[in-house]
Amino acid sequence: MSRTQIIAFANNKGGSGKTTSCSNIGCALAMMGKRVLIIDGDMQLNLTLSFFNEEVALEYASNGKNIYTAIKEEKDLSDFVVSTEYKGLDIIPSTSLMSAIEFDIFPKWQREFILRKCLEPIRARGYYDYILIDSPPTLGGWVMNIMCASDFVVIPVEASPWGLFGLANMFDFINKVKEISPRLSVMGIMVTKADERKNYFKETLKTLKESEDVRVFDNYVRIDSTIEWSQDNSKPVVAYKKYSRSAIEYKMLAKEIVEYANR
Repeated sequence: MSRTQIIAFANNKGGSGKTTSCSNIGCALAMMGKRVLIIDGDMQLNLTLSFFNEEVALEYASNGKNIYTAIKEEKDLSDFVVSTEYKGLDIIPSTSLMSAIEFDIFPKWQREFILRKCLEPIRARGYYDYILIDSPPTLGGWVMNIMCASDFVVIPVEASPWGLFGLANMFDFINKVKEISPRLSVMGIMVTKADERKNYFKETLKTLKESEDVRVFDNYVRIDSTIEWSQDNSKPVVAYKKYSRSAIEYKMLAKEIVEYANR
């Protein structure tokens, strides 16, 4: 039985493309024949809305079938898994109640490992090849939970003048997580929203690749309006328009993730 790989998508800067990357790579992996579970760890519900319309997403948010209920009550996450329309791809939805998660986990025993404990029954069965977790743009106790439950972290970085802002804080945080969860490693920085015509894209890429001990994915995702249309239709772009530029780029990134995780 193969070991389930758990990958967090995290960046403390908002708008970096975490959710878009998590949803599309999750769907791309499923299209490759992998069994994938994605977890919406953000109160904004954007990952959930990547697969369901607003009515369905709000139903999960209100009926307790979501990550908040599971973590607050420290339950086996198996009971909170929901199927998507895509073969091999399941999700644990979120809710706006996640805004209170920091307060809920603070007094708990071994609070940094609650998510790991709730995920363990799923991982032990070995049904999923990959579990992808979408993190909120913070560096608090909940994101520490996510990283402590993960084997790898992928850091999406927007190719913009402010894209690198806060990245040093991100790596400091990861190093602190490693002190209590040594299994975590950085899979790499994933450049998103790239505009090859702009100098700042070239500067961002140059700066990242010159940094020591920082792996940058070979492929990157360019700005593509098709992504916005796919989000408006509650579908990942790899399914909404599978031959679009961004869909192909995300499929290439999914292949990179498989190669890295299985090396």
